[in-house]
Amino acid sequence: MDKFLLVGLGNPGEKYQENRHNIGFKIADALSIKYNAYFETMKYGDITSFKIKGRSIWLLKPSTFMNLSGNAVRYYLLKHNIKLCNLLIFSDDLHLPFGKIRVKGKGADGGHNGHKDIIEKLSTSSYPRLRFGVGSNFKTGEQSKYVLSDWSEKEIIKLNNFIELAVDAISNFCILGLDSTMSKFN
Repeated sequence: MDKFLLVGLGNPGEKYQENRHNIGFKIADALSIKYNAYFETMKYGDITSFKIKGRSIWLLKPSTFMNLSGNAVRYYLLKHNIKLCNLLIFSDDLHLPFGKIRVKGKGADGGHNGHKDIIEKLSTSSYPRLRFGVGSNFKTGEQSKYVLSDWSEKEIIKLNNFIELAVDAISNFCILGLDSTMSKFN
């Protein structure tokens, strides 16, 4: 039986809840609603499990803060004996326009500190990821301020439709695999 670890990156706490940087948590919440799964607070984060077409899924929102996500990812990969190819990390990306998603099987951290820590803790950058575009509407040197700011009213209007697209892509990944998901959603 195939087992998967799906990880939405974000920062814990109410003050970060609506930040662009927390899109991974928003997508994880949407997945949990779609599959009628409820998070429990456990070691390194909030986790739940469910099935998609007979596949066992663990869905994680790390509580380690974005820049230290690697320990949580490594812990649950080892705990549930999940193959690296069945890991999917979803996070924000400044290099993509707002709402655009990109699925890849490997890659550099792209300046994203969550991915940087995961790559360091796993000793590889060869793991699947879904990047969610948050745009780049910020002045030079204000990248951190931008990703830690809340969505604009204009963005909020479209956000749920884009999150649904990401949820569909993640479900497709679990059912049909990486190649199918890349060709269908990129």
